[in-house]
Amino acid sequence: MYDDILLPTDGSEGTRAAVTHANELATTYDATVHVLSVVDTRNRFESPSAGLAPEAWTERERERAEEAIDEAVAELDDGLAIERVVQEGTPKQGILDYVDEAGIDVVVIATHGRTGLDHYLIGSVTEEIVRKSPAPVLTVKLAAD
Repeated sequence: MYDDILLPTDGSEGTRAAVTHANELATTYDATVHVLSVVDTRNRFESPSAGLAPEAWTERERERAEEAIDEAVAELDDGLAIERVVQEGTPKQGILDYVDEAGIDVVVIATHGRTGLDHYLIGSVTEEIVRKSPAPVLTVKLAAD
């Protein structure tokens, strides 16, 4: 049923909960987990780059993406087939493009549960993926402490 599972990560705490679900699906279906992080390449006026030079921003974003992937992969069971993927662009579009490119069967993605002004100002990558993904999307809410 699921041969290729996409686990997008931004390195946030919510990813840990999503990893658990992706791990369970991959184990059950003997599937490959594609762990994806997107290097946000928007220019400094479109992204939260705090006025950094574009090259410095992109390099830091690449490091963050690699670290996020490493953290997610460390939480997955040994023996699972894993693909590590770094895309460039905006997070929303990078994830959607990869779903198409890789023939993903299901996306397992965390949601931060932002509401009100935070949701309006920051937006929701997860919401966009749910609305536009051609593959089914399993959303995993960050557990309350």
